[in-house]
Amino acid sequence: RRHPEILTASSCKYLVFETMDPEVWVPHGYVVVKVDSRGAGKSPGFLDPNSPAEFRDFYDAIGWAGTQAWSSGKVGLLGISYYAAGQWMIAAMRPPHLAAILPWQGASDFYRDRTRQGGIFGSGFVGRWWPRSVLRNQHGNPESPFKDIDNGERNTGPLHLSEKQLSENRVDYAGNILAHPLDDAWYRERSPDLAKIDIPALVVANWGGLGLHLRGTIQGYLRIASREKWLKVQSGSYFLTFLLPENVALQRRFFDRHLKGIDNGWQREPRVEVSIRTVDDRVKRNTTGTQWPIEGTQWIRFFIDCKEKALRLKRGGGNSKISYAALAEGVAFRSAPLERDLEFAGPVSATLWVSSGTEDMDIFATLRAYGPDGSEASFFSSVEPKAPLSQGWLRVSHRKLDSARSTEYLPFHSHDEIQPLMPGKPVKVEVEIWPMSIALPAGSRLELLVQGRDFERSGFFQHDDPEDRPPGIFGGTNTIHAGGDMPSSLLMPVVS
Repeated sequence: RRHPEILTASSCKYLVFETMDPEVWVPHGYVVVKVDSRGAGKSPGFLDPNSPAEFRDFYDAIGWAGTQAWSSGKVGLLGISYYAAGQWMIAAMRPPHLAAILPWQGASDFYRDRTRQGGIFGSGFVGRWWPRSVLRNQHGNPESPFKDIDNGERNTGPLHLSEKQLSENRVDYAGNILAHPLDDAWYRERSPDLAKIDIPALVVANWGGLGLHLRGTIQGYLRIASREKWLKVQSGSYFLTFLLPENVALQRRFFDRHLKGIDNGWQREPRVEVSIRTVDDRVKRNTTGTQWPIEGTQWIRFFIDCKEKALRLKRGGGNSKISYAALAEGVAFRSAPLERDLEFAGPVSATLWVSSGTEDMDIFATLRAYGPDGSEASFFSSVEPKAPLSQGWLRVSHRKLDSARSTEYLPFHSHDEIQPLMPGKPVKVEVEIWPMSIALPAGSRLELLVQGRDFERSGFFQHDDPEDRPPGIFGGTNTIHAGGDMPSSLLMPVVS
């Protein structure tokens, strides 16, 4: 009832969260197959999400679907979030009959996107998703009563298992993540070799995927080997956009072309299409191109001035520094009013010279924008209804870069080695700030906020696990250095 726009062609009777609606696909000659993974929903077995065993099960399911009497022999994958993220891994296994994929907002890097942003354990998301989205559906009957898992109520349907049986038939998901602080073999088993994906792909990201899917969806598009691939970065409601009639029509045009072979003009679709947001969270326009970042992107570097807490277009002279308590409000650097209208779209990076009174520190970098009237631009997202323009994270002991995969505007950290700090000694770090877009009128300002804890309004995607962030190490005093031989800066992409 709240969203009549998605009820025009469906009763939503068969709609399952994060998956396609059969009522809007079957009338167009598609067979919709939904699989409850091992140990979840109505499938018995050992529950091990994001595991090699789960991916092999889906590989087998595709092989089964592609050989049924009702099948054309061509299978496509479509889903949002979890059901998009898994597509990268499954497609990299190259199952027979898989002909096209459509990951709609699905992270491709299990370490950097979904569990350890910048090397910091994303305890808020994991702690919420695991009990509310996974455990409540473990080896159960989705049609039986279930009210509140946090109050101890359990599924009492015909497939009911005792709490002891349930716990013995699942992994310790959060425990496994905590046991693997680096991007080691355990993580590599759960992240795809994207270069092995060469089938057609329509990849759709959403600016509202900040902190979970946005980065990895775009990275997945960039790194797959497919010659026929398209990227769209949309705005609007993170989940609702998947079901909007115009987007369902887009999905169907892609599959009509690549599963049915219909000559419907899909090949003329722009290879890259990106929405440019306004300060009041609307879409000003869509810009198109053939690559990401969009061709013609110009890069503007703002230099940090610690004395004035400012972002300046000219590099400063002598060295300066500013300290802040890691678990307090941090320090914000704000630009002068923009002299002209500017549109930004693409990845962002910050080069920071930092030191700490302890052997390590976490950087929580938040990019904010303010309109000419001084009001902050905020955006509806999966994180909260008033998200900032963008965010970035980095554990400074993980500052080592993969030089082969890093660029000036997109640092890529290897996360394979701990490099402790010497208390008080500055080091240079490159912080990846997740992609964003905004059209700023003249008189607007940009701000870079640097903290040692989460920027949060809703408290949903915190990074506050005490085992991962012991206060004795991450609760000290941090310092930012700038100017002279330590030119800390912010790099921004301008598209017009």
